[in-house]
Amino acid sequence: MKRIIISLIFVISLNAQNGVNSLSEETSPYLIQHATNPINWVAYSDEVFAIAKRENKKVFLSIGYSTCHWCHVMAKESFENKKISKIFNKNFICVKIDKEEMPHLDIYYQELHKKVKNRVGGWPLSVFLNDKKELLFIGTYIPLAKKVYHEGLDTLLEKIANGYKIEYKEELIKIKRLKTSKAKITIESLSLSILKEYDDVYSGFGRGKKFPEASKLSLMMDLALLTKNKKLQTNALNMLDAMAMRGLYDHIDGGFFRYSVDAAWEIPHFEKMLYNQAELIPLYVRAYLLTNKHLYKDVVEETIKMVKKRFSKNNLFYSASDADTNHKEGEYFVFTTSQIQKAKKQSGFEFEEFTNFNDYIHLSFEDDKRNKGFKKFRSELKKVRAKKIYPFIDKKINTAWNAMMIEALFKASIIDNKYAKKGTEHLEALLEFMHKRGELYHQSIMGVKPKQLGLLEDYSFLISALIAGYEVDYDEHKLVKAEYFLAQAKHRFYKDGIWYLSNDKLDIKADMNDKYYTSALAKMTQNIIRLASLKSSFRYEKLALETLEYQNDKIEKELSKVPASAIAFLMQKQKVVTLKNSKEILLQDKRKIKKISYPYILSKKDKTKGNYLACTMRSCFASTPNFYEIKDKIQAYNIKVYK
Repeated sequence: MKRIIISLIFVISLNAQNGVNSLSEETSPYLIQHATNPINWVAYSDEVFAIAKRENKKVFLSIGYSTCHWCHVMAKESFENKKISKIFNKNFICVKIDKEEMPHLDIYYQELHKKVKNRVGGWPLSVFLNDKKELLFIGTYIPLAKKVYHEGLDTLLEKIANGYKIEYKEELIKIKRLKTSKAKITIESLSLSILKEYDDVYSGFGRGKKFPEASKLSLMMDLALLTKNKKLQTNALNMLDAMAMRGLYDHIDGGFFRYSVDAAWEIPHFEKMLYNQAELIPLYVRAYLLTNKHLYKDVVEETIKMVKKRFSKNNLFYSASDADTNHKEGEYFVFTTSQIQKAKKQSGFEFEEFTNFNDYIHLSFEDDKRNKGFKKFRSELKKVRAKKIYPFIDKKINTAWNAMMIEALFKASIIDNKYAKKGTEHLEALLEFMHKRGELYHQSIMGVKPKQLGLLEDYSFLISALIAGYEVDYDEHKLVKAEYFLAQAKHRFYKDGIWYLSNDKLDIKADMNDKYYTSALAKMTQNIIRLASLKSSFRYEKLALETLEYQNDKIEKELSKVPASAIAFLMQKQKVVTLKNSKEILLQDKRKIKKISYPYILSKKDKTKGNYLACTMRSCFASTPNFYEIKDKIQAYNIKVYK
């Protein structure tokens, strides 16, 4: 340990003399962005606290990611400021953390921020600790000088260095195992909860800025099928329309921005994240199968096309693209009034135009479908964009996010079978790059051997993609791999009835909060339930029940606020139905199977000689060679179970 500390101090000193800091040796695009800051940044390791103790300094953790707008702002204002950097270097060991490299650490400190400040955090996240890892101060973006809403770094740093410590109740941050009980969760309570959260005016969740919240929307669609509640279905479709037609969607190139800064979905934060595309595509596939509305199919195809163009190379997917071009947010995506008017005149496409982003226009439509002339209008504006510089792309390859996108391709194959082949090609490429000598890795960049071991989320989303892939081509090898990765995940992350986010000294328990994408714990729970049904495994069923038992109390308390875990609960309570038949029949009827009005159906290749068999975990309740008869029996089963 002493040798490691001395080596790290030497590297910090040597790099400082060369005008760079130790981040110049990292592969993370976010860390490299800060390699020339005058701050002596280091990457996170357990040794930084030992160095802080040795040098009698505090520790500053700065958590962000490469396409984060406010991270860029804080960097330009403060981290590139030589005067403030001297204060940092004198009093702190400064640690840069890419939240996409270490999502488990980010989750821990975001939860700490929420408990201490009683509000959600965000990025950049600024955490000040002593050498014993005790919290001194926590916040998000901190301005260089004092503002009305926040003290500035110019005074805050000196206060913290001289002994300031935020006041909070220590018991607030202790993450205890939840008490277990037989939770009293019902379909009615979940339905009421999600309806209460829904914004009937602007179609989304919450009354302020809007996030896509794919897990919550998925839960709403499940509940609509289970209850036949038209209000739930209408709300879900209205939200899909709003996201597709207003400002969250890129109407020219396709794909979704990260979130809307306003309640009406009009102006987005212009980042594009791979995980948003991956989690929204299956919902639009589902809505298209339900309604045959062409807009939904267009959104699926355009989003996949955008991901292929901007985020794909060698069958691997990049992580995200920035909001800024030339340090101006949204510059690539917005248009001048004259550019819009010219495109309208040449296309005949009509809508009410007005500047809504500074003096520019960001496209947002009030309709729920595309009107005549839209394709020509879009073509004209593509020519305008072709002359602009596309924002920075974070070319990090993240296993979990790649797996999400692979699953999206498998699910989109119901619209066009070409996506099934592409999904398998991407799956093989991901495994070749990230699965080495029995180890799954979390992230790297193209051409660089991955070193960071896989996290729970990597296993969770990869298993889910494998199960989705199996249902596309019924290749047994995909199920075998899914079981293999489940065994590995259980060995690495499951201890004494609790799942952990990583297999390291941090010991951060997995939670069920679907923050910006689905909770790794909730996704793993769903995986185990699906595998229990597909393999008729009581061992998996027992593991699923144990995993759910840990979550039940929080699901009962939070209901639709933990939607992916609520879905897992419903899967176990209502039961997954596995529909069995020969591979040939299943492939022939795949679209019809997907249209059955029950949300928890799996299909499995079986030697039934053309006879459909519908089974739950413990028994089969219907058998017939006629698809429509088996469909009616499954839908009747849903009504029986619901009652």
